[in-house]
Amino acid sequence: MVHQHFKLVDVMTAAENIVIGQEKGVFTSKKRMAQEISALNEKYGLKIIPDKKIYNMSVSEKQSVEIMKILYRGADVLILDEPTAVLTPQEITALFDILRRMKEQGCSIIIITHKMAEVMDISDRVTVLRKGESIATVVTKETTPKQLTEMMVGGSVSLEIERPKVTLSEKPLLSVKNLTKRDYEGVNVLNDVSFDIYGGEILGVAGIAGSGQKELCEIIAGLDKANGGEITFDGDSILGLSPRAILKKGISMSFVPEDRLGMGLVAGMSVTNNVILKSYNRNRGPFLDRKFAKSLAEQIVSDFDISTPSVNHEVKKLSGGNIQKVLLGREIWLAPRVLITAYPVRGLDIGASYNIYRVINEQKKKGVAVLFIGEDLDVLKSISDRLMVIHSGEVIDIVDPEEVTKEDIGLMMLGHHREEGAV
Repeated sequence: MVHQHFKLVDVMTAAENIVIGQEKGVFTSKKRMAQEISALNEKYGLKIIPDKKIYNMSVSEKQSVEIMKILYRGADVLILDEPTAVLTPQEITALFDILRRMKEQGCSIIIITHKMAEVMDISDRVTVLRKGESIATVVTKETTPKQLTEMMVGGSVSLEIERPKVTLSEKPLLSVKNLTKRDYEGVNVLNDVSFDIYGGEILGVAGIAGSGQKELCEIIAGLDKANGGEITFDGDSILGLSPRAILKKGISMSFVPEDRLGMGLVAGMSVTNNVILKSYNRNRGPFLDRKFAKSLAEQIVSDFDISTPSVNHEVKKLSGGNIQKVLLGREIWLAPRVLITAYPVRGLDIGASYNIYRVINEQKKKGVAVLFIGEDLDVLKSISDRLMVIHSGEVIDIVDPEEVTKEDIGLMMLGHHREEGAV
């Protein structure tokens, strides 16, 4: 099985990772290893360099090593969990070419994914799961994305993502200028990043995982420090301020992090206690107003259609979609003027995802400036008013999503600038 998060040893070579765990493991003859890997490369159309270290590889190269590990052991059944989540369109095409080659060689392949276009492209049959139950297995060419979606959510759902036209604020609400951040080794994870977001606008961010998205969000939200640059909110500098200090200045900004339970919510606390985490200090006097807290939690549960036995239920016992709704509901209740969202629908089903898109668009209509970091290029192209593409902490370009293709964006995600003629 190829897991969504790779199981590789970074300091080892591709060949060492492939043979580790075998009877002779890394003590196998290097010449023999190279010959066997070369033969599999040729048979399945892979392009693995046996002596290359894992830490020097791209995401797609690491994925190829994971596939090779399975083939090297003689397996003829391959299971891939969300294999395209962090790949560019070009890398997805290359992966699918490999999988088709494996199919031709007699391998059975199972792909677990929520991306409908890829299901229709690569599969022969589709099994739909809903709440742990198998709903149906159908022949791909005899069904449609709409039919599959209706089976997934248990009812009719529109697959259109709205992009409402909204009058923008006269001046940017959030401005980032020449932002730089170095990691503990002194390497730039953000390099001279600059952009503006206006009220009533969704600025999408596309980039390969680890391109600086996490650091960018956390610095803007006051959770991390920058090494240089400037961040202003409606003309007021907020660089270096803590989240509490930002609130004390009367600045209303909400952050929905990618790690819902690690950063956004406290897993072992109730829905009620989680929704007041950012507002309990507004309470007058030394004691919490438990009646207000319960009322607020019930309002958020109702407004966001959160499925929970009660507002006293532990958040960790909710489904992924409902956990995300609790987090998003709390942040939106704060009536932000800037909303930062990082992978807000990661791991959610189609129905829950489209509900999140609807909520984000409602904020846009209210004049909120939205920074939307995502991984699905179809969604980013549909929901964004402008799209910022980053690579290795650098802004490659900010484009109109209607004027570029997914392939164009994919090349920019790999570091190709438009003026180079590569896009």
